Amino acid sequence: MEFYAFHGCYNEEKEIGTRFKVDVVLSGDFEKAAKRDDLSQTVNYQSVYNDIKQIMSKSANIIESVAYQIIKTLKDKYPLVEKVEVTVYKLNPSLGGKTAWVAVELKS
Repeated sequence: MEFYAFHGCYNEEKEIGTRFKVDVVLSGDFEKAAKRDDLSQTVNYQSVYNDIKQIMSKSANIIESVAYQIIKTLKDKYPLVEKVEVTVYKLNPSLGGKTAWVAVELKS
C-alpha cells in the first residue's frame, strides 16, 4: 500500500510530507474461509486497507509508532488474526544523500 503522509520528527516532514509504503502480513487460521469460499470467515482486506489508511492520515514522529498502531488496530479489530507483520517504508527520505527508502519492521 502506498500513502502520502506527514510522519517525521522535523517540522519540514510534518509540513511537506512524503510517500510511504506499508506491507502487512496477517497470519491466522483461515482454513474455514478457504474451504467454504466465504468472506465472512476471514479478514476483508478492503477493511484492513481502510484501517491502515486512517492510521497513516494521522501524523507521527517515528515510523515505529505507525507500525505499532497498525499492529494494535489489526489485532484488536480482527479476532481471526493471530500474528501481524508490518513494514513501514519512508520513501526518498531527506538524509543528505540519495536514499531510496528507510524502513522499520515490527512483528507481533
